[in-house]
Amino acid sequence: MAEAHVRIVLADDHPLFRDGVRRALEAGGEFAIVAEASDGASAVQQATGHGPDLLLLDIALPGFSGIEVLRRLKELGAPVRTLLLTAAIDRQQTLEALELGARGVVMKEAAADVLVKAIRAVLRGEYWIGRETLAHWTDYARRHQAPRQMLTAREREVSRYALDGLSNREIAEQLSLGEETVKTHVSNIYRKLGVSNRMELALYVATGKLTHPL
Repeated sequence: MAEAHVRIVLADDHPLFRDGVRRALEAGGEFAIVAEASDGASAVQQATGHGPDLLLLDIALPGFSGIEVLRRLKELGAPVRTLLLTAAIDRQQTLEALELGARGVVMKEAAADVLVKAIRAVLRGEYWIGRETLAHWTDYARRHQAPRQMLTAREREVSRYALDGLSNREIAEQLSLGEETVKTHVSNIYRKLGVSNRMELALYVATGKLTHPL
C-alpha cells in the first residue's frame, strides 16, 4: 500500500462516526487521519498543532461550534482548508462558514466515495458544490440583494445563468452567443467583482455585497 500523503484532522463529537470516517478514508492509503477532536477547543488545538492538509469539521461541535473554530483559526492566522460535515444544512450558518474560509459542505449521510471526491476537490483549491446545489444556493441568494454595480446588462444576464448552474456552453446556447464570448463575459464578471468561480459569485450575491437585483 502506498504511503498516505494527505494529512487530515477529523473533528466530530461522535466516536463511532469518527471511526467510520477513519476506516473509509484510510482504506485506500491516500489519506491519513493524523489527529481527532471531539469538541471545538480541541479542534482548534489539533488543527494548529498538526498543520494538516485538511480539516474535516463537524459544524455542531460541543464547547463551541464549527463556526467558532473557523473564526478562531482565522484570528490565529492559521487558516486550514476545511470541509464541513453536517447532518442538516442551515444556509445562513453555512454561508457564514464559507465566508470564514470553509471550502464546502458534505452531508453526514453521504456515501464514502462522495466524501473522497469532496476532499480531492477542496485540495485542488475548489469549492465542493455541485450544479444542483448551486441552484439551491441561488434561490437563497436571490432573497438577498443582488448585482448591477459595475456589470453591463449582458454581464448581469450571463450572471443569472451562471448562478442557475449552466455551463459556458449552455449559456452560449441560451443567449445565441459564441462560447468564447461567454467565457470573456464570465472572466470580466469575476474580475470586476473580485471572485474566481461560481461559488464565490453566489456568496457575493448572497451576502448582500451587491446593490441591485439581477
